[in-house]
Amino acid sequence: MTDTLSTATDEKVPPQTPRQRSAARTADAAGGRLRWIVLKIVMLAIVDAVALYAVFVLFLHNEWLVLTLVTAVTILVNWIYFSRKQIPGKYLTPGIILLVVFQIFTLSYTAYIGLTNYGTGHNGSKDQAIASLMRSSLVRVEDSPTFDVTVVERVGELGLLVTDPTDGEASLGTNQKPLESVDATMDGGKAVAVDGWTTLTFADVLARSNEVEELAVPYSDDPNDGAIRTQDGQKGYLYTSTLVYDAAADTMTDTATGTVYTDSGEGAFTSESGEQLLPGWQVFVGFDNFVRALTDTTIRGPLLAVTAWTFVFAIVSVATTFFLGLLLAMLFQNKRMRFKNGYRIMLILPYAFPAFLSALIWAGMMNKSFGFINQVLLGGAEIGWLTDPWIAKFSVLLVNLWLGFPYMFLVCMGALQGIPEEVNEAGVMDGASPWQIFRRIKLPLLLVTVAPLLIASFAFNFNNFNLIYMLTGGGPRFEDTAIPAGHTDLLISMVYKVAFTGQNRDYGLASAFTILIFIVVAVIAVISFRKTKALEELN
Repeated sequence: MTDTLSTATDEKVPPQTPRQRSAARTADAAGGRLRWIVLKIVMLAIVDAVALYAVFVLFLHNEWLVLTLVTAVTILVNWIYFSRKQIPGKYLTPGIILLVVFQIFTLSYTAYIGLTNYGTGHNGSKDQAIASLMRSSLVRVEDSPTFDVTVVERVGELGLLVTDPTDGEASLGTNQKPLESVDATMDGGKAVAVDGWTTLTFADVLARSNEVEELAVPYSDDPNDGAIRTQDGQKGYLYTSTLVYDAAADTMTDTATGTVYTDSGEGAFTSESGEQLLPGWQVFVGFDNFVRALTDTTIRGPLLAVTAWTFVFAIVSVATTFFLGLLLAMLFQNKRMRFKNGYRIMLILPYAFPAFLSALIWAGMMNKSFGFINQVLLGGAEIGWLTDPWIAKFSVLLVNLWLGFPYMFLVCMGALQGIPEEVNEAGVMDGASPWQIFRRIKLPLLLVTVAPLLIASFAFNFNNFNLIYMLTGGGPRFEDTAIPAGHTDLLISMVYKVAFTGQNRDYGLASAFTILIFIVVAVIAVISFRKTKALEELN
């Protein structure tokens, strides 16, 4: 019976010939290749769809240079991945694109901004500044005709579809583009729709009434011709500006006062008395921001103080966290200590919690009026842990020690376990004391492992924005300074304040500071890594 079943099985599944096995392998390979091709097409389709949307938006905003770059890169990526020969390029392309976008472009653009006056009142181009100035001083023409208007939208941008009361022609414009004749759908002699734009209903107009009221569509290419504005989204009127721009003389005249403002070359129209009309526009100023940072006493003073404190903070933070972590790691190397695992878990708890949350808790405990430290531990004392300049610096170092020593503890514990026990025994045999063994044998061997981590820790603390921002906010603030800097500010937090806080945000000066920080950190990193090569000889 068994022989019969075996024979039947052999007849049903005959052994494959070498040609059949080769054909099967070819079919499997073809199936895998087909799946890869389908996946590649899907991923490229997603990339092309995103690029196409970006091209569409850039075209609407007339960003021709960026549009050209996006188009060229998209075509290049498709050519590389559809080509059968560009095998290395298929692996290198994603990394190169990410490197260019997130490193080279970011650094280059920051350097460029540092060479301009970009900031509050100098955000756009000269044409945009002229349009904004004239739009901000618009007054309604007393005998203005009434225009039938329809509010339309495209990609989040509002526009006015205007019907001329004299000839009934329809024209379309936005805050940035003057009225242009269009072929519109008419209803009762009023233009109500146009291709490519969505007509807003009356309810939509009411919901976005603030945006609709801010619409001021230039009547023509000449800004002196005024603009069409509407209050209800149904009727519009002609408004003209009290400022008159003379393109030939490149001057702006205030018709109410007769004051003439000229282009001073500093990105703003300026009168003879030095009064500027803002907003201005972005211009290239060269190294003026760097010169101002190093020569203006109201900027140089806090800059030097913050720079000195940044170095002190980074060096002291690295030193204290390292030596405390090393001390605890050596303590737990003692074989006679009991409950090691429990103690280790307790010691790494500060490292397990989010740093910003720990900083906020410490800020609450160090509050001068109702903090836990003053009210409970010190019996109602009024010590300005975060308000006194020197005590605040001590507080920052103390909190950073609390946050940083668990990391060094883990690193040193692992490095110490990697040192052979025979090294310690050899030192004892030679008559060396425990201190001599540690200083002359263990510490040099330990530094071989942890020196790069110490450099990385220095760079991290040099830019430890979260701790400063959450704990002290950089305060207490310096007095009589042109920038919003404080006694506990690091360079990075000072840059943040210059760029993003206060009424006057100076992106150009902040970018100049950023470049200086980059140069300092890069030089320190290069020197430090060269020095660490000397430690490698001990290994």
